[in-house]
Amino acid sequence: MPQQVTTSAMMTCPFGLAPSTFNATPRMVMSSNLVCGVITDNVPFMNIPPFGMCTSLSNPTVASATSAAMGVLTPMPCVPVFPAPWTPGVPTVLLGNIPAIDNTCTLNCMWGGVITFSTPGQFTHDIP
Repeated sequence: MPQQVTTSAMMTCPFGLAPSTFNATPRMVMSSNLVCGVITDNVPFMNIPPFGMCTSLSNPTVASATSAAMGVLTPMPCVPVFPAPWTPGVPTVLLGNIPAIDNTCTLNCMWGGVITFSTPGQFTHDIP
């Protein structure tokens, strides 16, 4: 079941060697006392911190280091680049006229990684 993404959601990248923590841009709308995310919260370092070391050969620094190591894959620091917002967004939930994001949304990195959420940042609990 999709859940609203908030600050503190955990993200992964298939080419990153570490998870990262989502930071929504501050706004007045909150859920569980956490700021809710929208599709335009895709700014590297501000909203999306790096994923440790990058292993994508599409990343020029990784390709260069790997070439210098005679073809041995050489991870380099992750510097994500996001040419487009989160997709698909939740068009039925608008925060400041911008679609919200839920834990099924993805974000494409220029270096080939597809960022996904491993946790939404908030959890619902069923009370028996």
